[in-house]
Amino acid sequence: MGVLEDLGSTLDGELLTPGESRYNDARRPGIARFRDVHPRAVVRCATVRDVVRTVAFARDTGTQVVPRGGGHCFAGRSSTSDGVVLDLGRLRTISVEGHGRAVIESGARLGQVYDVLHQHGQTLPVGCGLTVGVAGLTLGGGLGLLGRRHGLTCDSLVSAQVVLPDGRLVDCDADREPDLFWALRGAGGGQLGVVTSFAFTTVPEPHATHFEATWPEANAAEVIAAWQSWAPDAPDDITANLTVTTEPGHPLQVVVSGAAVRDVDATLSLLNQLTALADHHGELRVMEGMPHSELKRSIAMPDAREHHRGASGRSELFSSTLPDTVVTALLDGLTTDQTRGRRHLSFFALGGAYNRVDSDATGVRPSHPEVPAGPPRRRRRRRRVDRPLVGDRPPTRHRPRLLELP
Repeated sequence: MGVLEDLGSTLDGELLTPGESRYNDARRPGIARFRDVHPRAVVRCATVRDVVRTVAFARDTGTQVVPRGGGHCFAGRSSTSDGVVLDLGRLRTISVEGHGRAVIESGARLGQVYDVLHQHGQTLPVGCGLTVGVAGLTLGGGLGLLGRRHGLTCDSLVSAQVVLPDGRLVDCDADREPDLFWALRGAGGGQLGVVTSFAFTTVPEPHATHFEATWPEANAAEVIAAWQSWAPDAPDDITANLTVTTEPGHPLQVVVSGAAVRDVDATLSLLNQLTALADHHGELRVMEGMPHSELKRSIAMPDAREHHRGASGRSELFSSTLPDTVVTALLDGLTTDQTRGRRHLSFFALGGAYNRVDSDATGVRPSHPEVPAGPPRRRRRRRRVDRPLVGDRPPTRHRPRLLELP
């Protein structure tokens, strides 16, 4: 019996290797770009003991192990061609305790999180992809429609259970293993251990007004300028994202969409500020009175498995408004050579509660590069992420950087 088979015989779950009928389905991550990566094996954990045993196996044999929650890592870190994928997807129990505390196992996906918390009248500031894993989202920071009101997903984290590389299972929070707890909130996943569960402080689930305003190509530059002037400093309870899209055979389209935790009249009043700045009234659609969980489902991103394998993108954080010359160049780039397929440029305005956390309180890097990284010592500065983020999708940390995304 080989070393992998030895591991498989100790598991409560299962170990799948090349040639087995379920191996191909198990190895494929959520990002189509990495669907051809073939690990030596996939461990489908059924218990926390399986995580401990697999990490111990990796330590004793020198085998690379990569944890996978939802499999949506844009950098491909939930796949490997040299080692073992540790699939946490079966560890997905969610329990809601007193005072709105929710304990969520690391294999849970956001669609399940929305639904379970909705039953208790609670929610979390999380993203819009129903199949995205809560683990990767939290460990990378976590942006969402309620972020300007309640902060990053990791700002709601109060404790976590982690299997360390030496095989120990530890609980960490602000008092127990505080440096580990600091790093788990935004520094990324898989470097320090394997998280098996998270405990969050939830918030009451709000009702919101969903909106979508569209403009034709002729108004693109004016709308982008107006959005940059208005969106970053808008009230915390509105999130308005701007997307400019072009595809072969169709005119360029400008869309501002999002949600406000306000009634429809108050939402329209805010949107009128944008249209006044743009000096053009777009075509507007609104849906009011939607519970947050229903809102999330109505605007959920498609499963990345359906995305074209060759799709790519990049993201960057800007600390100031983009000048008109840059906006013109971006629009020219979108409309040139439309034979290349569908392309889009998205803007996300960060601010509000994202900025009301001390810059050294979590592992999320601030937008000011002079602020040192590391657990809290002496210096205290607020995170500053209040200017537009431009790109295919938001990155999971706030330090200005360029990401190559699938």
